[in-house]
Amino acid sequence: MQVLKKICLIIGVMILSSCSSDPIRDEGWSDSFNSNVEEINISTDDSFRVGMLLPLTGSDAKYGTGLKYASMLALQDINNPKLVLQYYDTQSSISGARTAVENAINQQSDLIIGPLKSTEVQAISNETIYQGVPVIAFSTSQDVLQPTIYTLGLMLEEQIDRIMTYATNTGRKRFALLLPDNSTGGAVAKAAVKSAQKNGVEVKVIGFYTPGNSDFSSIVKEMTNYEKRHERVVDIKNKLEELANNGDEQAEKALKKIATREGLGDVGFDAVIIPETGAKLTSAISMFAYFDASYPDVQFLGTSIWDLARLNNEVVIAKSLYPTVSKNNNNNFANQYYMTFGEKPSSLYTLAYDAIRVADQLANSDNDDDINKNITSVNGFSGLNGKVRFFKNGTNQHSLDIVEIMPSGNRVVDDGNVQFETVNQPLPMVDITNGYCMPKIYGKDETLAQIVIYGQTASGDMFDMGICHESDDSELVKKQLNDMGIYIN
Repeated sequence: MQVLKKICLIIGVMILSSCSSDPIRDEGWSDSFNSNVEEINISTDDSFRVGMLLPLTGSDAKYGTGLKYASMLALQDINNPKLVLQYYDTQSSISGARTAVENAINQQSDLIIGPLKSTEVQAISNETIYQGVPVIAFSTSQDVLQPTIYTLGLMLEEQIDRIMTYATNTGRKRFALLLPDNSTGGAVAKAAVKSAQKNGVEVKVIGFYTPGNSDFSSIVKEMTNYEKRHERVVDIKNKLEELANNGDEQAEKALKKIATREGLGDVGFDAVIIPETGAKLTSAISMFAYFDASYPDVQFLGTSIWDLARLNNEVVIAKSLYPTVSKNNNNNFANQYYMTFGEKPSSLYTLAYDAIRVADQLANSDNDDDINKNITSVNGFSGLNGKVRFFKNGTNQHSLDIVEIMPSGNRVVDDGNVQFETVNQPLPMVDITNGYCMPKIYGKDETLAQIVIYGQTASGDMFDMGICHESDDSELVKKQLNDMGIYIN
């Protein structure tokens, strides 16, 4: 394979078995794990050794190979002779990950990068913690993160907090969530109530739906308080019809104006977060519009998953917002990767590139005594995906841009150029005392939802649903009628 030969020549790869036509089998990896490693750069007394745990064989070999290639490009660009990079095959399995980390530690790795999946991260954690070797993994599962086990991936919590903080700063105060009833939906719900309390706003309603479902009519109908709003329209239409039948011409004109209206009053929120993409996202937003919740009265918000689909041609999604990592340097990487390896890189591969950038800065750190202190520096690290800092609990924070979807092409409306030294620690747990109002829940048992969101069930007057959720929207109803030229006492 000419591509592999090229990269070997570019960065001087030292491989125990020579480069040839197969990018996996000919690098010393086989179906039975062996201790052979591929080492880039030559070890010296002041070397900083990085063990990279990747699925170079097995079901995830495609991703492992892409991550490896990206890391090789990073090492070429950095050109730091102190940084020694070694690859260990996890074989896309838990047992392979355990063997790989044992080999990496036995060969004096100062830092572990990888593995890819949460189950593999969990499998190596006890050994790395015992040996005092920090890990920067690619998995974003918060369940496996802890002190010295970090992730470089984009966390749902920081995405939700970033988009909600921006929306709050632009005037949105009452949020709704439309979520799949799975771990992703639960993570978004937890993050949203934390961010809401931090920003002094409310999550008013949460609708859960069965994952895989694409018919959102029933759940959105409930979330938008449609029945109450529809009853108002029916009552007004009946009154107008009675007046019109008695010869009232103004009532007859008013009846024509309101004929297509299905609801009147407050839907209960002014922003909706939907962590879906593609046809499901379009279907969901269209259904909100059908039930009178549309832009500009309601702002639709997403997560970085929106970045994976072309949404510019969807009229209902125009003006919607989502957070994503900065792409200022990604084009150069994508072009370099394509020219070198003959294929377009996945966005996942930029994490491997940035992980090597982090390792480079750690290798050059003046403070060699405490690598974890260096990793969690408030100054953070810079890479293809902008800036990132690591927290002591393993989570992180990126300098996320806010992107607006437009028919003519997406545009950044708020860049993520932040000074990390001014940023607080990760979001605290929600304080459910002192009159806290729990969101209305649809599509899921309320007690189960409370456990998912708060880790406990809620009871007492603080969760009085009448106090928290009922509001007088009579003035809004009058305004909506007046806007149609209808004046009713």
